[in-house]
Amino acid sequence: MPAAKDPATLDFYANEADAYAARGQEANRSWLDRFGSALPPGGHVLELGCGAGQDSEALLFRGFDVTPTDGSPELAARAAQRLGRPVPTLLFEDLVAKQAFDGIWANACLLHVPREALPAIIGRVQAALKPGGVFYASFKAGGAEGRDRFGRYYNYPSKEWLPAAYGPVGWREIEISQEAGSGYDREPTDWLHVLAIKMP
Repeated sequence: MPAAKDPATLDFYANEADAYAARGQEANRSWLDRFGSALPPGGHVLELGCGAGQDSEALLFRGFDVTPTDGSPELAARAAQRLGRPVPTLLFEDLVAKQAFDGIWANACLLHVPREALPAIIGRVQAALKPGGVFYASFKAGGAEGRDRFGRYYNYPSKEWLPAAYGPVGWREIEISQEAGSGYDREPTDWLHVLAIKMP
């Protein structure tokens, strides 16, 4: 399997963990609401790339059983402080659970997976979901992979390219929406939001 992690990107989050976690990022409430409404009450949610922990915090507030994780040990430690619970370090390629979660939340994290490795990682996510499980992910849109001014790798998919990464089978539906926004770099950004439902 092609490498799913980028050392320069992990180094950025190790070195900038304090600033990244302290920036006061708001939870992605509109998509959290859509994601949560598709889950059973109290459902088990895995968060990949939880960063400072704001989305896991919002999901816990909504009554879900949340397992927050991050690929950066430094960010996982900051999220653990915020949430008051352990936050394991989990790289995407180390996800091996099978039919364990009602939902998987991956806000602004799988965008760092090299394009050639992304289908296999999404396959691991699909395998970790229970039948009928819900998967949310968001990506910075673009036409070709590259790096931002901080040296972080991005796969920059287009709305047309992205469905192929989800594979031809196993999903009951895949919805992709695009909206304008920004990020840590404060640059204008077109975001792709993907909500996928696993086959029952």
